[in-house]
Amino acid sequence: MNTTITLVRHGETNWNVLGKFQGCKDIILSNEGILQAQYLNERFQNKFDYIYTSPLKRAHETAEIISKGSDIIPMIEPGIKEIDFGEWEGLTIKEVETNYPKELVLWRSDELNGPMCGGEISLKIASMRAKKAILKIATKHPGKKIIIVAHGGIIKAGLLGIFDLKMTMYHKIILGNTSVCKIIFDNELNPKIITLNDTSHLPDNYRIKSYV
Repeated sequence: MNTTITLVRHGETNWNVLGKFQGCKDIILSNEGILQAQYLNERFQNKFDYIYTSPLKRAHETAEIISKGSDIIPMIEPGIKEIDFGEWEGLTIKEVETNYPKELVLWRSDELNGPMCGGEISLKIASMRAKKAILKIATKHPGKKIIIVAHGGIIKAGLLGIFDLKMTMYHKIILGNTSVCKIIFDNELNPKIITLNDTSHLPDNYRIKSYV
């Protein structure tokens, strides 16, 4: 019997539109982000058994909107909190390129660790944290359909951990706001990707402003 884990990136925030590293900064959803989450609510009506969320407001708000109209209450899982980007938080990628050029090149090119400036220290550490949290949830609810509402960075890191990928793969995956990634686990917790960056719940010709 397969266990289905659906990883959902939170709705848009004002910092997403500005292209800033949010990390552990507790930024709320924008009005557009709330609307995006409402589309998720329509998509997932009566189609999940449990829902988990990062403790950060933008994810928790998204999870609450998804679960509205059901009896399912979002449960907080600290292990899927966004990556702590340390000194880069609050900066745009251009600002990081200007102020941390060597560090940014290493972050993008190092296959084993993906080191960062402070915070979580490396993508590798974040990937191990996310993998542990996702597998814990899958183990707890065998055969069930579970939504995990988190963040673009930690979702990508979790995929790297679960599928034992090089850290450079982080930069080769894009996830839009409210995108859906679905994984199934068999009884031995062997994973398979079913969907990646699925935003089919959004209207045709909808323009997503933020990808990570």
